[in-house]
Amino acid sequence: MKKTVVIGAGFGGLALAIRLQSAGIQTTLLEQRDKPGGRAYVWHDEGFTFDAGPTVITDPSALEELFAGAGKRLEDYVDMMPVEPFYRLCWEDGKRFDYSNNESLLQRQIADFNPADVEGYARFLEYSKAVFKEGYLRLGATPFLQFSDMVKVSPQLMRLRAWESVYQAVSRFIKEDHLRQAFSFHSLLVGGNPFATSAIYTLIHALEREWGVWFPRGGTGALVQGMVKLFTDLGGKLELNTAVERIEVEQQRVSRVVTQDGRVFAADAVASNADVVNTYQKLLGHYPPGEAKGRKLAGKRMSNSLFVLYFGLNATHPQLAHHTICFGPRYKELVQEIFHGATLSDDFSLYLHSPCATDPSLAPPGCGAFYVLTPVPHLGNAPLDWTVEGPALRERIFDYLEARYMPNLRQQLVTHRMFTPDDFQHTLGAHLGSAFSLEPLLTQSAWFRPHNRDENLKNLYLVGAGTHPGAGVPGVVGSAKATARLMLEDLA
Repeated sequence: MKKTVVIGAGFGGLALAIRLQSAGIQTTLLEQRDKPGGRAYVWHDEGFTFDAGPTVITDPSALEELFAGAGKRLEDYVDMMPVEPFYRLCWEDGKRFDYSNNESLLQRQIADFNPADVEGYARFLEYSKAVFKEGYLRLGATPFLQFSDMVKVSPQLMRLRAWESVYQAVSRFIKEDHLRQAFSFHSLLVGGNPFATSAIYTLIHALEREWGVWFPRGGTGALVQGMVKLFTDLGGKLELNTAVERIEVEQQRVSRVVTQDGRVFAADAVASNADVVNTYQKLLGHYPPGEAKGRKLAGKRMSNSLFVLYFGLNATHPQLAHHTICFGPRYKELVQEIFHGATLSDDFSLYLHSPCATDPSLAPPGCGAFYVLTPVPHLGNAPLDWTVEGPALRERIFDYLEARYMPNLRQQLVTHRMFTPDDFQHTLGAHLGSAFSLEPLLTQSAWFRPHNRDENLKNLYLVGAGTHPGAGVPGVVGSAKATARLMLEDLA
């Protein structure tokens, strides 16, 4: 029986391992931390459950397909609950927008901002659907291994004006400033600057309208556990607390994986769900072509980092939606400082997560579990001392939330913790502390992104945010589908 090793048990690594194991390939999944999930780690503290990473689950059909391919049903492993509204968007001038899948509600709210934009939004939705059909349904799980693969789709990309930014595309249809923000912020969810990321990423809007926004009962960690159970039910082997030291190469092929505790895992093929820069710089740093590739990737533009606060309160704050976007006083200027600035801005925008709005079991009775994050520059742009900046930013954010969204927050505080760019770098192994790997520019997408199969080591593969199609749960699950297709063809 052929044997494969997958490095890293994030969503991409888990989805790939499931596809390989269900196809009869004996697969071992190596995870350096004490729990699976990668960025989707889970903390338990004082009776609260905190999802560390992604909390917006879209395209459940990709997960259903993953489980169905193994002869199982998603609903037998995890209970996915719809979230409504998808997001509540709030501005400092008091305006609010409940971004929903209810068409009449959307139109009424758009008309309240600008009646002329109702028709403009309808045209934007049709454009987004066209991009979704081409960029996600047709190409999302298609590996781009040759430049000719890019040439073949260039006419479609040109027709969809992929050279425009997300914000430019939205602005062609929608004129009111708040609404332009409301329909362009989505690229930030995958580490993309709305003013630089390709208009292809407007597909996120149509994707959400197609399938909705979901949350697993028990938190995102419950989805991770469901995937782990499926993998092990199929006979796969998960090794926790197993940090990889290096990937060994013999005669231009990967031969084995060596862990920091000295264990050796022989493999017919290896896939890395680890950070793509570190995969080459560290795991293949002893191999000259690998070291050179790592050096080249390190010169690419990386996505922003994040500052995240997890906190539990002895109150529920039912006034909050499950997902709330708190826009600050500036939009374009702040985004530019996040992606290019050398320090922290004086203001911020926030994503506030209140999962107990959908699933009260994540906190003790009468209590609420929350997290709030703000995008910040990665360590390459802003090499800040987060032991100093972190506590100061925490206090600024708590002040802001208490004044505008969560009265008496500090009096109600039971527990809290921070996760900074330093933690992204050192705990998650993310190059420069980037939260989303390579920035999703047009020139760093599809064929221009690190390929799902290495160009030189033909049995080394990549999966996750750093390869095609990119970050976000649908993206990394799609990358697993693309990578699995290549691996199964090559191992046949």
